[in-house]
Amino acid sequence: MFDAIERRSWPDLKDELGDLLLQILFYSQLAAEAGYFTIEDVAANLNAKLIRRHPHVFASATADDADEVKVQWERIKAQEKEHASASKESGLLDGVPRHMPAMMEAAKLGKQAAKVGFDWPDHRGLFPKLLEEIDELKLETMKGDLEAETEELGDLLFTVVHLARHRKIDPEFALRAANAKFRRRFALMEQLAEEKALEKCTSEELEELWQKAKLPATFI
Repeated sequence: MFDAIERRSWPDLKDELGDLLLQILFYSQLAAEAGYFTIEDVAANLNAKLIRRHPHVFASATADDADEVKVQWERIKAQEKEHASASKESGLLDGVPRHMPAMMEAAKLGKQAAKVGFDWPDHRGLFPKLLEEIDELKLETMKGDLEAETEELGDLLFTVVHLARHRKIDPEFALRAANAKFRRRFALMEQLAEEKALEKCTSEELEELWQKAKLPATFI
């Protein structure tokens, strides 16, 4: 769906939204058959939540700008969390859903932890941390322990996400932009190779094609 939105492809977006709607209808039907809730309950719950969390629109509260809306939203969410279950103990991070994409979850976990001061003072503190994580990953790579290597790679990615958070960069969109750039450059490599298939090129020839693909079009 993100790809369709970025490409402004309305037919593809329509198709992706249909797939998303199918999931909503499917699980709502399963829940209805089990006696938990119906699709009407889902819509009513969403409607109530939107009204509750936007008192500046649906009630007498005021908000002069987007920052005030955000503060108000977070305050209402915190109140909802408090009233959800008075008997159930919950930690600061329990409100971060586990089902969201890993990059988004990592950013939200860091944002929540930052509320109690558990965070880097600014982005500059993250560069030494990145180097530390890279060194640890190198060490585990040399040992050949795939499980430990996977853990260290996760730590490195987690740190990268928080560098993005401090710089107010969406890591998901940054990576998608990098993917798109790689696609463009690799396609240009195929064009520059002309009749020769890339799999028949040497590593040196591939590197030369890659460097050419990185140049502005006017210099190729």
